[in-house]
Amino acid sequence: MSASQELEKAATNYALEAVRLDKQSSRGMAISMYQKAIESLLKLVQLYPEYNLNKVYIQRAMAYQERIKILQGGLPVQPEDIEEKPSEPSATGTGEAKKASFDELVMQEKPDVKWPEVVGLEQAKKAIKEAIVYPVQRPDLFPLGWPRGILLFGPPGCGKTLIAAAVATEIDASFISVDAASIMSKWLGEGERNVAKLFDSARKSANNGKPSIIFVDELDSLMGRHSSEVGGEVRVRNQFLKEMDGVLEKGKKIHAYVIGATNRPWDLDWPFIRRFQKRILVPLPDHHSRLQMFKLYTSNLLLGPDVDLHELARLSEGFSGSDIRDTVQSAHLKVIGDFFESGQASNKKAKPRPISMKDFRQILEDRKPSVSLEMVASYSKWFEAFKAL
Repeated sequence: MSASQELEKAATNYALEAVRLDKQSSRGMAISMYQKAIESLLKLVQLYPEYNLNKVYIQRAMAYQERIKILQGGLPVQPEDIEEKPSEPSATGTGEAKKASFDELVMQEKPDVKWPEVVGLEQAKKAIKEAIVYPVQRPDLFPLGWPRGILLFGPPGCGKTLIAAAVATEIDASFISVDAASIMSKWLGEGERNVAKLFDSARKSANNGKPSIIFVDELDSLMGRHSSEVGGEVRVRNQFLKEMDGVLEKGKKIHAYVIGATNRPWDLDWPFIRRFQKRILVPLPDHHSRLQMFKLYTSNLLLGPDVDLHELARLSEGFSGSDIRDTVQSAHLKVIGDFFESGQASNKKAKPRPISMKDFRQILEDRKPSVSLEMVASYSKWFEAFKAL
C-alpha cells in the first residue's frame, strides 16, 4: 500500500469513527477523531499537491472543522451526512437494540502525546506529575501512598485531554478513555456491568505491572447534580462510585488512576468532588503560551515574511488552545482553497502561496473566543473554593 493510500485509509477510518461517536453523542472522542481525519487529509494534500481528489479532501476537512465547532459549542445537531437516526435509550434502558456495547463506548487507543505538545500549563503539569509520574517511577518514596483520583477542570479546548494523554505516554500506561455522557445515555440497562468491566480492565492491567488510567470526559454528565433521575441512572452512578472507592482504597498501592475532566465543575456534587484528591485548574493560555502554540501549529506550514507570531499572540487574547489551533488550521485551509480555486492545482509543479498576516487577520476577524469572561471568573471562583494541587 502506497503512502497516499495509507493516508486515505487513515482519514477514512478516523472520519467513520468520528461519525459513529458523534451519533452516540460522545462529543469529546468525536472531536478527537474529526481532528485526526482533518490532519490526515491536510497531510495528504501537502504531500501530493497534484492529486486530483485534493479539492474534495479540502472540502471534507472544512466540513469536519465546522462540525467540531458545533460540537464544541455543545449544540445537539446531528452531522449532515448521517441519514439514519442514532438509537435513543428508553427511559428504563431496556431493549437490546437500544444498548451500546462496552467496546463501542470505550476507546483504548494508545495515545501518542508528548509533554512538549502540552504548551504552557506548568502548574497543572507539575501537579499531575507529582500525583502520577513520580509515584510510578519511585513508589518506594511514597510510604503514605499517592493520589489516584485527579480532576482536571477548566474552559473547553485548553488541554485537559492532552494532559491525560501525555501522562499516559510518560508512564507507558494502559489508557482507557470514555465519555461520561455516553455512559449515562447509552449504558442504561446494563450500565453497572459495563462500569464494573471498565474498572476491572484497569485493575487487571495495574496488577500485571502496567499502570492504567481511566480517563472520563464530561464528568459532570455522570457525577453532576440531577433534578430527576430514572433508576438506571442512579444505579450507574452508584456503581461508578463503588468502583472508584475500590481503586482509591487507602490500603492499596496499585498504579490505577481515574482522571476526570469537566468544563462545569460547579455542577458536581460534593460526595463526588471529594473522591478526587487532586483538583487541578487547566486555564486559558497566557500570552507566552499562545505564542508557543502559534509556533507549534505553524512549524510545518509555509509562512509569509510578514507573519508576526507575537502580534498573533496579542490578537488572540482570551482564545483557548483549541481556538488557536482552529485559527491556524483555518488560515491554512483558506490558502489551499485559494490554490484550488485559482486552477493552479492542475500544474504538478505549482505550490500554494505562503500564509500571510492578512490571512490570519481575516480569520481572527471572523471568530471570537469560545470562552466568555463570565466563564473565566466562574472557574477562578470554583478553584479558590475547591482547589487541591
